[in-house]
Amino acid sequence: MIRRAVVAGQFYPASASELKATVKAMVKEEIAKEEVIGLVLPHAGYIYSGPVAGATISRVKLKDTFIIIGPNHTGAGRPLSIMTEGSWETPLGEVEIDEELGKKILADSKYLEEDDRAHLYEHSIEVQLPFLQYFKPDFKLVPIIFGHPNGAIYKEVGKEIAGAIKALGREVVIIASSDMSHYEPQESAQKKDTQAIGAMLNLDEDELLKRVDEFNITMCGYAPAVSLIVAAKELGAKSAELVKYQTSGDVSGDFSSVVGYAGIIIKGGGE
Repeated sequence: MIRRAVVAGQFYPASASELKATVKAMVKEEIAKEEVIGLVLPHAGYIYSGPVAGATISRVKLKDTFIIIGPNHTGAGRPLSIMTEGSWETPLGEVEIDEELGKKILADSKYLEEDDRAHLYEHSIEVQLPFLQYFKPDFKLVPIIFGHPNGAIYKEVGKEIAGAIKALGREVVIIASSDMSHYEPQESAQKKDTQAIGAMLNLDEDELLKRVDEFNITMCGYAPAVSLIVAAKELGAKSAELVKYQTSGDVSGDFSSVVGYAGIIIKGGGE
């Protein structure tokens, strides 16, 4: 099946030319590219989160395949959903699903289920694609959507993803799609986001789970981030770096109720 773009014209421009121009203004093409194992990227409307996503992706040597794990905002579909066939459409063209890797992850997983319903109207993966297409039009995708099971399962899925990557000997970048605190005053959002970001920079998935609960951090993609951290460490990750952080208030000027956005890269020991 072709998964049609559902937030084109809302979260980002619907015309290819305007979308390219928008992305171009948010990336730094001349910046040195680095080998990374994974990324944390925001997924809001480009006017708000695009500068963070653009600055982060600009640092990355892109691979042929991206596994993108997003949270389920719609409630549709199975709790842990993967698509292993077909393609995803954006105004910049279609992105083919990496069938071999997707089916290997599914076969090796005790928790993931083949299910496209969770993906049909979910924006958290879709909004990442145009940034990747801008730099590399021919990459492949493995889309995974998380609902709300529990931390132990998120960690297990991370191990399963890493195991499949290693079994196939693939070079892959894993993206956890997540915004940070939602609809809080700027000062409160920044304090809470600092806690979550600190745990991610320490590559400590348990501490991230603990802080999300302890500080009531409304980070919508903490579950994808947990799986990313576990998978990345299995694949040799040694360090992480915050590339950029801002809130919607930094764009709108309204600091009374903001959403936070963080861009993080995770690197191996040789970087």
